[in-house]
Amino acid sequence: MAELLLIARLAGRRIAFPAAMVEAVVELEGVTPVPRAAPHVAGLAALRSRVLTVIDGLAALGLEGKGEVEARDAIVIPCDGHTYALIVEEVEDVIEADAPATRLSAPVGAGWARVATGTVEVGSELFLLVDPHALIAGPAANAA
Repeated sequence: MAELLLIARLAGRRIAFPAAMVEAVVELEGVTPVPRAAPHVAGLAALRSRVLTVIDGLAALGLEGKGEVEARDAIVIPCDGHTYALIVEEVEDVIEADAPATRLSAPVGAGWARVATGTVEVGSELFLLVDPHALIAGPAANAA
């Protein structure tokens, strides 16, 4: 069986996440800012009696700072014993990859090189395969 992928849009680019790393897809409302949080942390939100740390996907790429978060698509990702909500522009679908992921063979652009693990083909389209844990870590992860 081929790998399942969650297709989403972030920074204007259609990307793929391994579906096995995704707990849920939700629409977030009421994100509460957290003083002195890292620049890519948009705040906290409640989901089914749980508190989620909300990650701004654009800021996690180092492309934009925090903005107002209203009702937004988010991908719920468990990571190191915590649960995060990763804000994306849009969640499109879950699809099956045609073949295993391949290594990156060309530069992918600022911010993406740190989070991209390869490319994956679906039909006639080639998607950047992204590690959601690298997005959660944020741009400061390069310095560590």
